[in-house]
Amino acid sequence: MQSIDAALAAINALKPNEKLVYSQIAKKYGVDPGTLSRRHRGISRSRQAAAQNQQAVHPQHEAELI
Repeated sequence: MQSIDAALAAINALKPNEKLVYSQIAKKYGVDPGTLSRRHRGISRSRQAAAQNQQAVHPQHEAELI
């Protein structure tokens, strides 16, 4: 699991009454707070996820063709 994924999992594990402070979680997992905030809010995605949407053939279909 990558650091950003672990940080997102930690955010999702917060209880409703717990305060969300991106900078604290980012520091704990060694990720940029801005990136963590954007990923959590769904504004940006990983490069891999973005590239999948740009592929002409789905990776599973690509494996079947080869």
